[in-house]
Amino acid sequence: MDAWIDSLNLWLSLNPHWLGAAIFLAACLECLAVVGLLIPGTVLLFAVAVLAGGGALELWQVLLLGYAGGLLGDLLSYALGRRFHQNIRRLPGLRQHPEWLVTAELYFQRYGATSLLLGRYIGPLRPMLPMIAGMLDMPFLRFWLISMLAAAGWAVAYLLPGWATGAALRLRLPEGFWLSGGVIAAALGLLLALAVQLSLRRQRLATPLTAWACALCLTALLVGWPWLAAFDQGLLALVQSVRSVGLDHAMVLVTRLGDFSTQLYCGVLLCVLLALLRLWRALALAIGTLLGTALGNGLLKALFARVRPDVLLEPLSSYSFPSGHSSAAFAFFLCLGVLAGRGQPPRLRLTWLLLACIPATLIALSRVYLGVHWPSDVIAGALLAATLCGASLAALQWRAPMPALPARAWWLILPACLALLGGIATWELPAAFDLYRYQPAP
Repeated sequence: MDAWIDSLNLWLSLNPHWLGAAIFLAACLECLAVVGLLIPGTVLLFAVAVLAGGGALELWQVLLLGYAGGLLGDLLSYALGRRFHQNIRRLPGLRQHPEWLVTAELYFQRYGATSLLLGRYIGPLRPMLPMIAGMLDMPFLRFWLISMLAAAGWAVAYLLPGWATGAALRLRLPEGFWLSGGVIAAALGLLLALAVQLSLRRQRLATPLTAWACALCLTALLVGWPWLAAFDQGLLALVQSVRSVGLDHAMVLVTRLGDFSTQLYCGVLLCVLLALLRLWRALALAIGTLLGTALGNGLLKALFARVRPDVLLEPLSSYSFPSGHSSAAFAFFLCLGVLAGRGQPPRLRLTWLLLACIPATLIALSRVYLGVHWPSDVIAGALLAATLCGASLAALQWRAPMPALPARAWWLILPACLALLGGIATWELPAAFDLYRYQPAP
């Protein structure tokens, strides 16, 4: 199989005009029932994304092709299950390996529609769950909406690293970039694995241990950021090389969601609503996370006084480290994710946290894209928010677990916060575009 992949990569490198079709087809096959279990789709996707990052395709094209291919694979798998129902067990491949179907079926029956979100990132389950959804007559509209959301995150997670690697290989990056980048990636990967394992095992000390682990990583970053210049400069140069006018407008809109005024109004609104509903422990979590993160961010900015990247035509006045947008966004959305997961099984709690991190991550990435922050700034902001959110939750649950919020609370909190976020983000957009004017790289 390795020889076959090497041959395919060689052929695609000689025929780059077929790369788009290869990405679409590889994504489709990786998400197609049974077939996705038989081919090394993850390795193949990374390999073709590296080739595309070498200059053959832009990032948005790679992500769009992978997204469309993954959706097609989901749709075909769902149609297969809907067509054959229980007779699907007699199809070739599944007759010889009934455990493939049984494992996915048990997972779907236990977690329902949420399994399509979380199972998307679990190799043996990814190609089987859409077929199970069709076999068990899940309504098509619900399946399609969840699949569209899941495929978006999956395309970014599986194709962005490969494309970024290919793009980095063609740029003249500072010496030491790969070493420092590898250390940061390994540390964040270990932190994520530790948090997931502690949560899945229902360890009583899972929350405080995760908070301590985040604090340890944050401390290491605070001490070591002067030695991350190669990583920061290299990754910033890589991101600046893919800028375009259309993406600039989208990123300015996203970054507005993390502005101080936006996060302040949303934080106050959330606290007021929790107080009106008399959800005092949830209110304490929100205050501890949001206020603690804001104070911690201001203290660290004043302490380190790090200068921002020299990208904007009119540089912003405040200091860069850590990113206020990143810390505020992660604090707000992590707080919502934690509250949504109360009273849920471990996998559902992790799913809510994963969904909560998506908008916060986009806001953090927009700061690097716009050249306002160094990459280590936004990582530090995320770790700061995670530390204080975990510490606040651990303190509140020291004697008894926090109860789940009633459904009526979410029917009030979510629409109000989303409406406020959208309204403020789109207010005076032309002025925001002028604020983030930059000097294009030669």
